[in-house]
Amino acid sequence: MSQPSVPLVRVTRGPLTECFHHGHIAVVDTAGTVLHQAGDPHFVTFARSAAKPLQALPVIESGAADAFGLTGEEIALLCASHNGEELHTSTAAAILGKIGLSELNLRCGAHLPFHRPTASAMRERGEAPTSLHNNCSGKHAGMLALAVRLGAPTEDYLSLEHPAQQRMLEAVSGMSGVPESSIAIGVDGCGVPVFGLPLSALAAAYARLGCPESLAPQRRAACSRVTTAMAAHPEYVAGDDRFDTRLMRVSQGRVLGKMGAEGVFAMSVPERGLGIAVKIEDGAKRALYPAAAEALRQLGLLDADQLSALSSYHRPLQRNWQGTEVGAIVPDFRLV
Repeated sequence: MSQPSVPLVRVTRGPLTECFHHGHIAVVDTAGTVLHQAGDPHFVTFARSAAKPLQALPVIESGAADAFGLTGEEIALLCASHNGEELHTSTAAAILGKIGLSELNLRCGAHLPFHRPTASAMRERGEAPTSLHNNCSGKHAGMLALAVRLGAPTEDYLSLEHPAQQRMLEAVSGMSGVPESSIAIGVDGCGVPVFGLPLSALAAAYARLGCPESLAPQRRAACSRVTTAMAAHPEYVAGDDRFDTRLMRVSQGRVLGKMGAEGVFAMSVPERGLGIAVKIEDGAKRALYPAAAEALRQLGLLDADQLSALSSYHRPLQRNWQGTEVGAIVPDFRLV
C-alpha cells in the first residue's frame, strides 16, 4: 500500500510558514534494501533527466565511446542537463563531429541557454539558440553515437522501438531491477522516451552505478567510466551556478548528483554503496535542492564546511525586489 507524502520543505516569511512542499525520499543500498525514508520510498515517478547517467552506459558498453574516442568531458556531457554555455555547446558539437554528424541531426529542439549571462549575450547579439543549446544535446549526441555504432538509422532515434532506445531501456531496467515491461514510458521534454520507476528503484540504480561490484564486468566498467567522468568534470554535467556541479565539487566527487525535471534528484555515494532519490510532489525546483542537501546532512555525508559551502542551496534566503531578506526556504523533515 502506498504511503502519503510528507512535508519536506517549508517557505517562511517573517514569523510565519507561508508554504509547504511535500514529497518522498528513498535511501537504498546496492541490494535495493530501503535503509531510510521520508514519505513513500516506493512512490512511482518519471526519472526524467536523472536517468541520463544510466542512459550513458550502453554508449560505453557498445564500444561507441572507444570507437569514436570520447573524452571524459564528453562522457560527462552525455549525463548532462547542461547550461548551454560555450564549453557545453562546443563539446556536444565535437561529439557529433566525431561520429560524422552535425547539430542538424539533433532532434531535441532548441531553447535559450539556462545560463543567464550566455542567454543575455545571445539576445544582445540577436543570436537564435540552436539544438546544441538544448540542455539535453549531450544525451542526444550520445544516442546518435550509439545509433551509428549499431549501424541503425539516425533519423528516428527518438522512437522507443529504435535499437539505441531499446539498449537504454535495458540499461535502466538492469540497473534499477525493474522489468522492462513494468517501466512506465512517457515522452520527455526533449522528445525521447522517459522512464517511470519506483523512487526506491531509481535510488538502487544509483547505488549500483557508484558501487557496481555485483554487476557483470562490461557493465561494471561502464559504470566506472561514467562516475569517473562525472566526478572529474562536474561542470559538464550542469554548470558553475548549478547545484549538481556544486555538490560534486564540494564533496570532491564523493557524492554524485543529477537532477530531473518536476522535482527529481538522484545521488550516488560510491564509498558507502548508497543511492538516494528525492521527489518533490509538486515539482518545485526551489524545494528540491534544500531537501537533497538536508538528506545528505542527516546521513552524515556532508560535514559542516561542505554544508556551509552549499548554504545557498541548503537553506536559501528569500529576498524581496529591494534585496531585503524576508524569509527562507527551510528543509524540515526527518529520515526514518
